[in-house]
Amino acid sequence: MTAAGGEQAVRDERPVTERRLHPVTPLRRAWAPVAVLAGWAVHDPTQAQRQLTRLTTTTLLAGLAVLVSAAALYGFLSWWFTHYAVTDTELRIRTGLLFRRTAHIRLERIQAVDVTRPLLARVAGVAKLKLDVIGTDEKDELAFLGEEEARALRAELLARAAGFAPESAHEVGEAPARELVRVPARVIAVSLLLTGATWGSLVAAVVVPSLLWLATDNLWTVLVSAVPLFGGAVTSSAGRFVTSYGWTVSESPDGLRIDRGLLDRVHETVPPGRVQTVRIVEPLLWRWWGWVRVELDVAGSSNSMLLPVAPREVAESVIARVLPGVTVPPAASLTPPPRRARWCLPVWWRGHGTAVTDAVFATRRGLLCRHLALVPHAKVQSVRLSQGPWQRARRVADLHVDTGADKTVTARLRDAGEAAELLRAQAERSRTGRRTARPDRWMA
Repeated sequence: MTAAGGEQAVRDERPVTERRLHPVTPLRRAWAPVAVLAGWAVHDPTQAQRQLTRLTTTTLLAGLAVLVSAAALYGFLSWWFTHYAVTDTELRIRTGLLFRRTAHIRLERIQAVDVTRPLLARVAGVAKLKLDVIGTDEKDELAFLGEEEARALRAELLARAAGFAPESAHEVGEAPARELVRVPARVIAVSLLLTGATWGSLVAAVVVPSLLWLATDNLWTVLVSAVPLFGGAVTSSAGRFVTSYGWTVSESPDGLRIDRGLLDRVHETVPPGRVQTVRIVEPLLWRWWGWVRVELDVAGSSNSMLLPVAPREVAESVIARVLPGVTVPPAASLTPPPRRARWCLPVWWRGHGTAVTDAVFATRRGLLCRHLALVPHAKVQSVRLSQGPWQRARRVADLHVDTGADKTVTARLRDAGEAAELLRAQAERSRTGRRTARPDRWMA
């Protein structure tokens, strides 16, 4: 055995200390038996009411005592049999009361570690740790940890993922961050009022009850329809405001950090090198203010929003941090489809456009709400050309660019000859881009 191999063997044999979650966790898990009983009562309310009327006060109190005790015991045992440990190569999570489950999360496959603090968790001084892992659709989580412990564990996992030695990962701590953008609450509120979905919900809440009143002349029918519609419109806008409140984007060596939320505080990370597509969304009513929204497609991650609303120049400066060396193509550089494409898509064909720079493949769609998609050449997995019979008659075609996030960006209604040339050139640009791209890994 070589010296390096002996050192690795000693490291692998190092004892691993398993840790438990915060003692407040049983309160979270204790609701399961209560939820089962409540679900039965909702499913069959008549039978539930009949059973309750048969019980005396003493029997009811005894039953409640047994239920609370069972719920408390279940929560305690679930907490007691849940452990986690960080080894030299993986994060190990063992769960399960009756059926044991052990998750082995390789440290080099961790691409984001998010810290969330729901309102009640903030009161209790605990936090939830969520992990984005390459190759998995759902996030693994540790709920709950003490706030200090959650931050320390996050810093340790990111340090390990960046390549720091296990013995020094504890000393690295959380990487420093520099604030780039803070979205004011007033701007978020105004942007929601200028969103078409908000006004569409309010119009539906007014029109539908009015039509029902004219058709039925029944007040109860109107109320039954109006209350959910108005409630949905208000709740949707209020929910988005609460979620986006305090939105802050900061830059650190482990990627761009996003802090947001009024009631539930969320601390997310956009992993460096894993962003596949950047979308700039420009609703019609935002154009007078010069505002845009920035969305992301991140491989293996559910983080999809970079900025809920921001001035265009600010958004472009943040995009330059996500995609180094990328400049957003101006609207004048986007080549529109040929005029004969109007027979394939009347009116709306004018909203499409395509541009190719040294760094990205860019497409635009939409007249009322514009969407500009930017795909770095290195992130293109495949390129396809499609052409229906009506498109063949008009000598136009669609070019589809597939990315590593299982998403597709389409340049619609291009001239058939241009589309064939774009297909060949984009395949070559993608091969060249992958050879020169930075590795998809954390920065140290």
